[in-house]
Amino acid sequence: MTETPIPLFDRIHSWDLRLFERTAASRASAADPFLRALSASADHSRLWVAAGAVLSVRSGRTRRGAVRGLLAVAAASAVANGLLKPVFPRSRPGTEQTPLMRRLLAPPVSSSFPSGHSASAAAFAVGVALESPAAGALVAPLAAAVCYSRVHTGVHWPSDVAAGALLGSAIALSTRRWWAVRTEDPAELGRRAEAPTLAGGKGLLVLINPGSGSDDFVTDEIAAALPEAEFFEPKPDLDFNEQLESRIETSTPSALGVCGGDGTIVSVAESAVRHSLPLAVFPGGTLNHFARDAGVADVVSTADAVQSGHAAHVDLASVVVNGTERVLFVNTATFGGYPDSVRLRERLEGKIGKWPAAAVAMVRVLAAAQPLDITLDGRPLAVWMLFVGNGRYSPSDQVPMSRPSIGSGTLDVRYLPSTPFLSRTRLIFAALTGTLGSSATYVHSSVDGLTVEVAGPDIALATDGELTADGRTFTFGTDKNGLVLYRKQ
Repeated sequence: MTETPIPLFDRIHSWDLRLFERTAASRASAADPFLRALSASADHSRLWVAAGAVLSVRSGRTRRGAVRGLLAVAAASAVANGLLKPVFPRSRPGTEQTPLMRRLLAPPVSSSFPSGHSASAAAFAVGVALESPAAGALVAPLAAAVCYSRVHTGVHWPSDVAAGALLGSAIALSTRRWWAVRTEDPAELGRRAEAPTLAGGKGLLVLINPGSGSDDFVTDEIAAALPEAEFFEPKPDLDFNEQLESRIETSTPSALGVCGGDGTIVSVAESAVRHSLPLAVFPGGTLNHFARDAGVADVVSTADAVQSGHAAHVDLASVVVNGTERVLFVNTATFGGYPDSVRLRERLEGKIGKWPAAAVAMVRVLAAAQPLDITLDGRPLAVWMLFVGNGRYSPSDQVPMSRPSIGSGTLDVRYLPSTPFLSRTRLIFAALTGTLGSSATYVHSSVDGLTVEVAGPDIALATDGELTADGRTFTFGTDKNGLVLYRKQ
C-alpha cells in the first residue's frame, strides 16, 4: 500500500509545532527577561535606529553601513508588514504554552507570517555587513537574538522567523542594485616610476594647508615619520600657487609633499608636474577622494614609500576653458546643477553646517533646474548635468562609487539627457530600481578627450568639488601617466 505524501505546508507546520513546544518547555533562565525586553525594544525598529545612530558616529564604512542598514530595514518592514502579512494571513501560536515570564505585555495581533521583527533584524545586519564586515559581525548576534526572541516569547512560529530573516537578507542584498558597495581596494595606477629615495624625508618639501581641514595631529604624524622633511604653510592672505613656486625655487626640493584635501592636492600636483618632481600625498583635508582612490590614505605607508623610493605614474586630467584657461583636476569635473549647488552650499554652510547645507542646496537646485543645451563633440544635446572623471569609475551602470583605475589614460563621461519624456521622474525610478544602465536618461562612455560647447551665457565649472571657472567652451583631456606619485608597492 502506497503512503499518501504529506503536503509541504503540513510538514512545515508539524516542524513548527515541535520546535515551538521544545522552546516553550525549556527551563526558565536569566535570559528570559532579557529576551523579552530585547524583543520589545525592536518594536517599530527602535533598536535598529539606535544601533544606526551609534554606528554613524564613526565615519567611513561604518557610517555607510548604518545608512544602508536602516534603508534596508525601512524596505523590509514595508514589504513584510504592508504587503505580505495581509496577503498571507496566519494565526499566531497560542500563548498558553509560553511561560508567563516570557510573554510580551502587549502581544501583536497581526498575521504571524512573516516575522516583521526578523525581517528588520536581518536587513540591518546584512546591510551593515555589506559596507563593514567588522561592524556586521558585531551586529549579527544581536539580530539573531531578536529573531530567536520572537519564538521564545511565543508570538511567532519558527518558520515565520526563518521567512522574515530570508526576506530581510534578500532586501538588504538588493540595495546593491541601486547603491553600489564602495570597494576599499586602491585604484590601479600606471607603470612604475623612478623616484628618489629620501631617508627620513630629507629633500621633501611638504605643503600643509590648514584651510582645507588639516589638523595638527596629521602634521605631527608626518613629522614623526619623516623628521628630515621640510614643512611649508602658505599665508592665507597671499596667492597660494605663487608662494609654493617661490618656496620651490629657494629650497630646490627633490620631491613635493602635500597635506590637505583634493583642492590642495591638485594645486601642488600642478607644481610637481611643472618641475618634474614626484609627489607624496598625505590626506588631511575635508575631502580626500584622491588619496583614498590612489591608495595613499595612510601617512605611515606613504612615508615608507618616500624612504624606499616606491612610486608609480598616475593620470592628471585637464580642461581648457574658452580656449585659454587650463584647469587641472585629479578626480572629477562637472557642470549643470552640481556647480550651482556647490555655490549655494558655500553660502549656507556657515549657518547650518556643510552636509545639511549640501542637502538643502541640492534639493533647491534640482527643483528649479533648467536643461542645458550643449554640443558634445559636435552632437547637439540637452542635459541636466555632465560628469567627467579622471580615470575609470565603477560601476558603469549606477552612480559611480569607486575608481578602479587612474592609469588608463581615459576619461569617464556620464550625462543625464533631458529630452526623454518625464526624464527626471524616469531617472529617479531607474536609480531606485537599479536600471540606470538600460535607461535613456543615463549615458556613460569612456573617451580619451571631448569638447563641450554650451549655448547661451557662461556656465560654472566645478573641478574636484570646487568652483573653478565660468565659460562656454570646455575641452577635456588627460595627461596619461603625467604625475609621479609615491605609493607603497
